[in-house]
Amino acid sequence: MNIKKFNRIKENDEFNEEQPIEQKEQAVESGLVTPVSLTDDIVSIFNERIGDEYTAHYFYRNAANWCRNANYKKATAFFDGEANSELEHAQGLQDYLTQWNLIPSIPSVPSNQSFTSLIDIINKAYNLEYGLFMKYSKDQQSLFGVHPATFNFIQKYVDIQNDSVAEYSDLLNALQLVNIENKLDVLIFEDKYFG
Repeated sequence: MNIKKFNRIKENDEFNEEQPIEQKEQAVESGLVTPVSLTDDIVSIFNERIGDEYTAHYFYRNAANWCRNANYKKATAFFDGEANSELEHAQGLQDYLTQWNLIPSIPSVPSNQSFTSLIDIINKAYNLEYGLFMKYSKDQQSLFGVHPATFNFIQKYVDIQNDSVAEYSDLLNALQLVNIENKLDVLIFEDKYFG
Protein backbone atom coordinates (compact mmCIF):
# COMPACT_ATOMS: atom_id res chain seq x y z
CA MET A 1 0.00 0.00 0.00
CA ASN A 2 1.38 3.41 -0.91
CA ILE A 3 0.83 6.27 1.48
CA LYS A 4 1.70 9.78 0.47
CA LYS A 5 3.46 11.86 3.05
CA PHE A 6 3.10 15.63 3.19
CA ASN A 7 5.43 18.13 4.76
CA ARG A 8 4.01 20.49 7.34
CA ILE A 9 3.07 23.78 5.80
CA LYS A 10 3.25 27.27 7.09
CA GLU A 11 0.59 29.87 6.59
CA ASN A 12 0.21 30.86 2.89
CA ASP A 13 2.28 27.84 1.72
CA GLU A 14 1.01 25.08 -0.52
CA PHE A 15 1.08 21.37 0.22
CA ASN A 16 4.45 19.91 -0.61
CA GLU A 17 4.25 16.23 -1.59
CA GLU A 18 7.16 13.90 -0.85
CA GLN A 19 7.89 10.53 -2.37
CA PRO A 20 5.46 7.75 -1.38
CA ILE A 21 6.61 5.47 1.45
CA GLU A 22 5.81 1.79 1.74
CA GLN A 23 3.76 0.54 4.68
CA LYS A 24 3.90 -3.15 5.42
CA GLU A 25 0.67 -4.79 6.47
CA GLN A 26 0.69 -7.36 9.24
CA ALA A 27 0.53 -10.86 7.85
CA VAL A 28 -1.95 -13.14 9.56
CA GLU A 29 -2.70 -16.70 8.53
CA SER A 30 -6.48 -16.44 8.91
CA GLY A 31 -6.57 -13.18 7.01
CA LEU A 32 -7.70 -11.20 10.08
CA VAL A 33 -5.73 -9.54 12.81
CA THR A 34 -6.74 -10.76 16.25
CA PRO A 35 -7.27 -7.73 18.51
CA VAL A 36 -5.14 -7.50 21.61
CA SER A 37 -7.05 -8.03 24.83
CA LEU A 38 -6.46 -7.37 28.51
CA THR A 39 -4.82 -9.93 30.76
CA ASP A 40 -6.90 -12.18 33.00
CA ASP A 41 -5.57 -10.31 36.07
CA ILE A 42 -6.87 -6.99 34.75
CA VAL A 43 -10.22 -8.52 33.78
CA SER A 44 -10.54 -9.96 37.29
CA ILE A 45 -9.90 -6.54 38.83
CA PHE A 46 -12.56 -4.95 36.63
CA ASN A 47 -15.15 -7.64 37.35
CA GLU A 48 -14.58 -7.21 41.10
CA ARG A 49 -14.99 -3.44 40.86
CA ILE A 50 -18.15 -3.88 38.75
CA GLY A 51 -19.52 -5.92 41.65
CA ASP A 52 -18.47 -3.20 44.10
CA GLU A 53 -20.22 -0.53 42.04
CA TYR A 54 -23.44 -2.55 41.92
CA THR A 55 -23.16 -3.15 45.68
CA ALA A 56 -22.86 0.63 46.15
CA HIS A 57 -25.84 1.16 43.83
CA TYR A 58 -28.06 -1.10 45.94
CA PHE A 59 -26.73 0.47 49.13
CA TYR A 60 -27.78 3.94 47.96
CA ARG A 61 -31.06 2.70 46.52
CA ASN A 62 -31.91 1.23 49.93
CA ALA A 63 -30.73 4.44 51.62
CA ALA A 64 -33.03 6.50 49.39
CA ASN A 65 -35.94 4.21 50.18
CA TRP A 66 -35.25 4.45 53.91
CA CYS A 67 -35.05 8.25 53.71
CA ARG A 68 -38.25 8.46 51.67
CA ASN A 69 -40.05 6.37 54.30
CA ALA A 70 -38.63 8.56 57.11
CA ASN A 71 -39.65 11.72 55.20
CA TYR A 72 -36.11 13.04 54.70
CA LYS A 73 -36.96 14.46 51.28
CA LYS A 74 -33.63 16.13 50.51
CA ALA A 75 -31.64 13.08 51.61
CA THR A 76 -33.93 10.92 49.46
CA ALA A 77 -33.08 12.97 46.37
CA PHE A 78 -29.38 12.95 47.28
CA PHE A 79 -29.23 9.17 47.68
CA ASP A 80 -31.28 8.66 44.50
CA GLY A 81 -28.54 10.59 42.70
CA GLU A 82 -25.84 8.53 44.41
CA ALA A 83 -27.53 5.30 43.31
CA ASN A 84 -27.67 6.51 39.71
CA SER A 85 -24.01 7.57 39.81
CA GLU A 86 -22.97 4.11 40.95
CA LEU A 87 -24.77 2.60 37.96
CA GLU A 88 -22.87 4.97 35.67
CA HIS A 89 -19.58 3.88 37.27
CA ALA A 90 -20.44 0.21 36.75
CA GLN A 91 -21.38 0.93 33.13
CA GLY A 92 -18.09 2.76 32.54
CA LEU A 93 -16.11 -0.27 33.75
CA GLN A 94 -18.15 -2.58 31.54
CA ASP A 95 -17.72 -0.32 28.53
CA TYR A 96 -13.95 -0.35 29.02
CA LEU A 97 -13.88 -4.15 29.01
CA THR A 98 -16.01 -4.38 25.87
CA GLN A 99 -13.74 -1.87 24.14
CA TRP A 100 -10.97 -4.38 24.75
CA ASN A 101 -13.12 -7.16 23.21
CA LEU A 102 -14.14 -8.75 26.50
CA ILE A 103 -17.52 -9.58 27.98
CA PRO A 104 -17.81 -8.34 31.57
CA SER A 105 -18.84 -10.79 34.24
CA ILE A 106 -21.39 -9.21 36.55
CA PRO A 107 -21.19 -10.88 39.95
CA SER A 108 -24.08 -11.42 42.33
CA VAL A 109 -24.12 -8.72 44.98
CA PRO A 110 -26.17 -8.10 48.11
CA SER A 111 -29.18 -6.02 47.24
CA ASN A 112 -30.70 -5.46 50.69
CA GLN A 113 -29.38 -3.10 53.31
CA SER A 114 -31.01 -2.02 56.55
CA PHE A 115 -30.53 1.24 58.38
CA THR A 116 -31.45 2.59 61.79
CA SER A 117 -31.08 6.31 61.10
CA LEU A 118 -29.78 8.93 58.71
CA ILE A 119 -26.59 8.97 60.81
CA ASP A 120 -26.24 5.21 60.29
CA ILE A 121 -26.52 5.71 56.51
CA ILE A 122 -23.84 8.41 56.51
CA ASN A 123 -21.47 6.31 58.65
CA LYS A 124 -21.90 3.29 56.40
CA ALA A 125 -21.64 5.38 53.23
CA TYR A 126 -18.33 6.84 54.38
CA ASN A 127 -16.95 3.35 55.05
CA LEU A 128 -18.24 2.12 51.69
CA GLU A 129 -16.69 5.01 49.76
CA TYR A 130 -13.40 4.85 51.64
CA GLY A 131 -13.19 1.10 51.00
CA LEU A 132 -13.75 1.67 47.28
CA PHE A 133 -11.13 4.42 47.28
CA MET A 134 -8.59 2.02 48.76
CA LYS A 135 -9.47 -0.73 46.27
CA TYR A 136 -9.18 1.54 43.23
CA SER A 137 -5.92 3.00 44.54
CA LYS A 138 -4.46 -0.49 45.02
CA ASP A 139 -5.68 -1.53 41.57
CA GLN A 140 -4.07 1.50 39.98
CA GLN A 141 -0.75 0.81 41.71
CA SER A 142 -0.80 -2.78 40.45
CA LEU A 143 -1.34 -1.52 36.88
CA PHE A 144 1.56 0.93 36.90
CA GLY A 145 4.01 -0.18 34.24
CA VAL A 146 1.81 -3.16 33.34
CA HIS A 147 -0.85 -1.51 31.20
CA PRO A 148 -0.58 2.30 30.89
CA ALA A 149 -3.99 2.84 29.27
CA THR A 150 -5.78 0.97 32.05
CA PHE A 151 -3.64 2.71 34.68
CA ASN A 152 -4.84 6.04 33.24
CA PHE A 153 -8.45 4.85 33.00
CA ILE A 154 -8.54 3.79 36.66
CA GLN A 155 -7.27 7.25 37.68
CA LYS A 156 -10.74 8.63 36.93
CA TYR A 157 -12.23 6.19 39.43
CA VAL A 158 -9.61 7.02 42.06
CA ASP A 159 -10.56 10.69 41.63
CA ILE A 160 -14.29 9.92 41.89
CA GLN A 161 -13.72 7.96 45.09
CA ASN A 162 -11.48 10.66 46.52
CA ASP A 163 -14.27 13.20 45.99
CA SER A 164 -16.83 10.85 47.57
CA VAL A 165 -14.66 10.27 50.63
CA ALA A 166 -14.27 14.03 51.03
CA GLU A 167 -18.03 14.57 50.63
CA TYR A 168 -18.95 12.05 53.34
CA SER A 169 -16.12 13.26 55.54
CA ASP A 170 -17.66 16.74 55.35
CA LEU A 171 -21.04 15.31 56.37
CA LEU A 172 -19.47 13.51 59.32
CA ASN A 173 -17.67 16.69 60.36
CA ALA A 174 -20.92 18.65 60.14
CA LEU A 175 -22.64 16.07 62.34
CA GLN A 176 -20.14 16.96 65.07
CA LEU A 177 -21.93 20.31 65.28
CA VAL A 178 -25.36 18.89 66.16
CA ASN A 179 -26.88 16.65 68.79
CA ILE A 180 -27.45 13.48 66.75
CA GLU A 181 -29.86 12.22 69.42
CA ASN A 182 -32.17 15.18 68.81
CA LYS A 183 -34.50 14.55 65.84
CA LEU A 184 -35.00 18.25 65.19
CA ASP A 185 -31.23 18.83 65.01
CA VAL A 186 -30.92 15.95 62.53
CA LEU A 187 -33.80 17.35 60.46
CA ILE A 188 -32.11 20.79 60.36
CA PHE A 189 -28.82 19.08 59.43
CA GLU A 190 -30.57 17.20 56.59
CA ASP A 191 -32.15 20.42 55.31
CA LYS A 192 -28.85 22.30 55.34
CA TYR A 193 -26.44 19.66 54.03
CA PHE A 194 -28.57 17.71 51.57
CA GLY A 195 -30.19 20.77 49.95
